[in-house]
Amino acid sequence: MTSDPEAADRLQSMLEAATDRLEAARPFAKSRHQHMVLDLAQRLLAAPGGLERLEAMAPRLDAAGLFAGSDWDRPEALSAQLVPATFDAAPPATVTLEAVSLLRLLKVALGEASHPGLHADRARHHLAQVLALNLRRLFSPPDEAARERRMEPAVRALLKHLADRIGLQDVLGVLVAEIWRILAQRPIQVNAVKEMIAQISVTLASRPAQAGDARLGADRLISALFGPTEACRDDPGLAVYRARLEAMDEWALTQEARTLARAMHDTGLVSDYHAAFLDRALSGGLAGFAPEALGLTSVGLDCWRRHQALAEDLLAVAVTSGMPQAVLGLAELLERGILHHPAIPPALRRQLSLTLSPEAERRLAQAYGPAASPRSVLVAGVLQVLGQPLGVGQGANPTCQSARAIAMWALNDPDFLLHVVANAAHHDTVLMHFEGRPINSADLPAGLAAWAPLDADPVSLTVVPHLDRIYAEMGRLCGDRGDDPHIWINPEFHGWWVGRDCAIAVDVPTGRLADIEGFLRRFYAAYHPRFNGGQPVIHPQPAGIAVTDATGRFVGWHAIAILRMAADVEGAMRVYFYNPNNDSGQDWGGGIVVSTQGKGERHGEASLPIDQFAARLYLFHVDPLHPEPEAEPSDDEIAAIARRVRDSWARGRGELTALDLANAGA
Repeated sequence: MTSDPEAADRLQSMLEAATDRLEAARPFAKSRHQHMVLDLAQRLLAAPGGLERLEAMAPRLDAAGLFAGSDWDRPEALSAQLVPATFDAAPPATVTLEAVSLLRLLKVALGEASHPGLHADRARHHLAQVLALNLRRLFSPPDEAARERRMEPAVRALLKHLADRIGLQDVLGVLVAEIWRILAQRPIQVNAVKEMIAQISVTLASRPAQAGDARLGADRLISALFGPTEACRDDPGLAVYRARLEAMDEWALTQEARTLARAMHDTGLVSDYHAAFLDRALSGGLAGFAPEALGLTSVGLDCWRRHQALAEDLLAVAVTSGMPQAVLGLAELLERGILHHPAIPPALRRQLSLTLSPEAERRLAQAYGPAASPRSVLVAGVLQVLGQPLGVGQGANPTCQSARAIAMWALNDPDFLLHVVANAAHHDTVLMHFEGRPINSADLPAGLAAWAPLDADPVSLTVVPHLDRIYAEMGRLCGDRGDDPHIWINPEFHGWWVGRDCAIAVDVPTGRLADIEGFLRRFYAAYHPRFNGGQPVIHPQPAGIAVTDATGRFVGWHAIAILRMAADVEGAMRVYFYNPNNDSGQDWGGGIVVSTQGKGERHGEASLPIDQFAARLYLFHVDPLHPEPEAEPSDDEIAAIARRVRDSWARGRGELTALDLANAGA
């Protein structure tokens, strides 16, 4: 960083002159001048007082066209979750573009500038999210990797500037609320959440006065991880905690077990102290305290009593200080009652004694390190997937179909899932069939998941590379049929319970809409209880949605599963569905904001009113023997949904005419 006090003056003058040229340029010529403006902005960012000067100029740079042709040109659609990766790995010019964009939002948030379609509250919320996701840069010294990044000092200065201008209290409030929102979905992967809670703990210790109303929610999260009971409230470390357990009488151990269970079920987080308590209970002849520590109700207790030896063996192998979340997985597995399925206990016994292939061991060790053996990691993952089927998330991997299959098997066909896991882990292959033809993953090239994903749960880490190859091969086998391959893939890939008829809103060869009103009527007739004779969704059904961003712009196709239909507390009919990513709460534009809690959702479910869901639906399955509808939705209701389709993801696609449809039918 330059120390010349006049450098900022010279750079600002040069930047203003370059901005003049950018303003005067015709739209097609903007790109010629953007590079010079960015170069000067990057140098000013590193100069003393440069941040304040760039903040003042940010609205003008925006209006001049600095962001034209880039994702930053639509600030209302920006995602705060992408900013840390930009700061970590993007080239300096991109980091500078992000910095100027954030300074532009700062001016809007403070009411000192305006931007079409972006309100001050939305801008402030985005900035608070960005700061929350970058707390380590605000309060922790740079590590070795950070010190190697050329833009790191400027990034840290920028974040401090933003925090000083909008206040740290907003940041902590947003972060705590976001953590609670994510935990309400009960994801399997919670390492990132635990890291954020640890950073909040450090922040509150160093700046307690700035916590404000967020303090209570933050304290509950911190205590759940680092001090869930009186015996470990001071976070004494596992050795001291174990010694304290040795001195407890039966009453104290009972209270300890109940308090641990309450903290786990309240937050979805499991403390290392919880794992230590269960280890003490099993190794010290105190297994009777385990059901209390798991927080079991009558169903879970019945499973525990009938299969206590198996449950204890699962705990002994899976629950370690490296994998404490397996405690929640086992508790939820017992609560589901699936140990009463005759095939499940022996399948879990097989899993306990399974010898892993070298490749499976390598993948698990690479992702989870030495804290637990690969065998223990995989058993822990199995417990979590079977206990929390809707907690399976694809993370940053383009494998939503495989993630959906794992979750659906865990719900509908858990013994088949255990069969797949055993084959993938032991034989390093998975064998499935497509229309009677065997498909062996070991014989196929890599699909979308060319490398095993490192940000996934242990089961996904083990089986997704195989499932992805099989899915791709199924697509190849039906790729020349002139229609969406999911018509044939979904029933073969997922299971017999998938409806064999498939409705699609798009003509696959042309990409145009195909009788959208008829598509919507068929969906209502198949799924809406008022029009299908009150038939519930028996087995979750795979479906496809057209994902849109916060402006309603089409982003891409995405695999989900329809779980159930029900009226919410206000009487509105809602679709409850599974979205195989790590956060189902999304803004799809046009007022369609996916809910994950507060609307009758169970853990892991997302929901929308049925008309809003239908406006983003493009493919669904239905049983061919489905009864004729007893009533039909009104023309006005269907027309309103169709307008939402045409104004969002189908904008510019065109539509097949009645003659086209007649010819296609002929």
